[in-house]
Amino acid sequence: MITVENVSKSFPSTTSDNAPSAASVSALREVNLDVDAGSLFGVVGGSGSGKSTLARCVALRERPDRGAVRYDGLNTTTLDGRKLREAQSQVAVVDARLRPERTVAGNIAAPLERVGVDGARRRQRVSTLLDVIGLTRAAAQVPADLTPGQQRRVAIARALAGGPAVLLADDPTSGVDVEESGSVLSVLDRARSELGATVLLTTPDTSVARRVCDDVALLDRGSVVESGNLLGLAGKRGSRIADELLPAVEPAAGGAAGFDVVVDVVLVGFASVGALLPELEPLRRRDRHHRRRSDAVR
Repeated sequence: MITVENVSKSFPSTTSDNAPSAASVSALREVNLDVDAGSLFGVVGGSGSGKSTLARCVALRERPDRGAVRYDGLNTTTLDGRKLREAQSQVAVVDARLRPERTVAGNIAAPLERVGVDGARRRQRVSTLLDVIGLTRAAAQVPADLTPGQQRRVAIARALAGGPAVLLADDPTSGVDVEESGSVLSVLDRARSELGATVLLTTPDTSVARRVCDDVALLDRGSVVESGNLLGLAGKRGSRIADELLPAVEPAAGGAAGFDVVVDVVLVGFASVGALLPELEPLRRRDRHHRRRSDAVR
């Protein structure tokens, strides 16, 4: 479990000519979050909300000014040297920059080569990850041959190569078109469900969190406005997250003549479809019965 406890972080501001200023800019203000092990947690907020700073603090690449980031109770802000490096090795950060001269398989294998994993084990791990990202047939291609969405999936696989406990994806669908963003999010979901990683993603796109996250936090100017389980918040009256993440429901065009019940359905998360369909089946059967009865009358 990851616990972000009263974390604050400021940076020196600069003047118009980029000279240092005595003033500072608060990126995070007393942030508190609990990320359950094995969950897919989303942090949503606009530009300047503090998402990337929070991501760097959780990834142990940035030290908070105040507060603590705890992993299973261990206060990581007190670590340094070898112990800090050991903790950092359990947190992988998705870096979209691929090595252009290396193949897809070669990019994924690069972290394993650096730590001296032998050839047979390395090839087995790369093969597993190619299957997870759905690019087994593209193993021998170079990044220039791939679409932006495919490149991002390779970047996620490379981050997963070392088997991290935590995967951090800062705006994972940036630069990826809508048609391909679903495949990128599917890889993150598989990283959680099949590889056991705890996934933390940040995004300014509310539809990304709605499609894939279990839990979500809304950041605004460095502070957590609201957080919790997405499905639970969706039904909470006055929830700002529900207002931000769920699209407005418009009245059906042309009315709803001939139907007993009209339902607008918004699917939240990959797992929601299977849970929802059994609940809809009685309504669908009733609608079929209603239409048959109407046809008989006519």
